[in-house]
Amino acid sequence: YVPSQADIAVFEAIAAPPPAELFHALRWYNHIKSYEKEKASLPGVKKALGKYGPADVEDTTGAATDSKDDDDIDLFGSDDEEVLVTFLFFLEFSNSAVFAEQKSLEEPAVVAKSSILLDVKPWDDETDMAKLEECVRSIQADGLVWGSSKLVPVGYGIKKLQIQCVVEDDKVGTDMLEERITAFEDYVQSMDVAAFNKI
Repeated sequence: YVPSQADIAVFEAIAAPPPAELFHALRWYNHIKSYEKEKASLPGVKKALGKYGPADVEDTTGAATDSKDDDDIDLFGSDDEEVLVTFLFFLEFSNSAVFAEQKSLEEPAVVAKSSILLDVKPWDDETDMAKLEECVRSIQADGLVWGSSKLVPVGYGIKKLQIQCVVEDDKVGTDMLEERITAFEDYVQSMDVAAFNKI
């Protein structure tokens, strides 16, 4: 995340700031210029300009630097396209390496979760509600966590099971829960979603 001696080598090879239309190069130039006082302490080993980049790319900057003094090289005003291409290639190569490193360090994406309150209705007042709840809680899935529950009177002595769960949206859906819960046909008449909230 800090400039290196490679940046300093390229910076010193440029006689003037890049033109405004090369805004990425100009941004880089101004950034490196801000390290004027610390340039000797930056990491890396300073090499000749053409020695940076992939190992299998031929150094074409030597011919350009032989004909001029290093201090007089103006990569953006020069007619020597090879020097300019080498510089732009270096910028692209170094920026892509930094981007790849930054991307690998990014925090993982936030997992979307929901809190669901389910109403599970039994067949009648003789249904064993403890067994019904045991059956519901026996449903296990990646991204599903069961929470608190209570029995709520419906009428005529019948109570329904109201149970809370937290699900990861990408892994568990209400359709899957309904299918698995209503599969306990001896105990469950139906299942409804009483409340659904994103967390």
